[in-house]
Amino acid sequence: MNIQTPPAPIALADTSLPRPTQAEAEAAIRTLLLWAGDDPLREGLLDTPKRVARAYREWFCGYDEDPRDLLARSFEEVEGYDEMVVLRDIRLESVCEHHMAPIIGRVHIGYLPAGRVVGISKLARVVDAFGKRLQIQEKLTAQIANTISEVLQPKGVAVVIEAAHQCMTTRGVHKTGVSMVTSRMLGAFRDDQSTRREFLAMIQGTRAHTEG
Repeated sequence: MNIQTPPAPIALADTSLPRPTQAEAEAAIRTLLLWAGDDPLREGLLDTPKRVARAYREWFCGYDEDPRDLLARSFEEVEGYDEMVVLRDIRLESVCEHHMAPIIGRVHIGYLPAGRVVGISKLARVVDAFGKRLQIQEKLTAQIANTISEVLQPKGVAVVIEAAHQCMTTRGVHKTGVSMVTSRMLGAFRDDQSTRREFLAMIQGTRAHTEG
């Protein structure tokens, strides 16, 4: 019998670190504008520090959410449904932790219920809760799959991410049209090849073109 080691508990971001004030954040942005070679006091840049700080609040709002809480409410009245549940083409907007450049792509999630299911919007919100942080795609893939497995305890979980990394397309090697694909298979999706193939066939049927 193939006994699978359960995924390790999710390590969330350290929230004990003091968060700078709005004024400190805006001052740091002015410093970057100066370093880039421009004048933060000219008309077009006067409000840029405030706008950038506000944008950062939106881009990194995932630090203010515990993804496990999003899955806490589930439903058991499913009339015995135990087949695969798949949510595909969830838009991903994240930021590379190495160059702070955008990561844009799609996430596909599948799981085999073990008596209870979760609202599909909650799966998309888990993607955002982890995606709206500084990330690398490999870690992001594992975090999404491990959290679903930890909270819902289904028979299996599968996560596939296809994404374009602007740190590669707009700087460095400047290779456009390239997407990175990562996957995390747990439980039945790892142990049963037919289950894995069924999931991959379902997400490949109408696979959306990754935005670059």
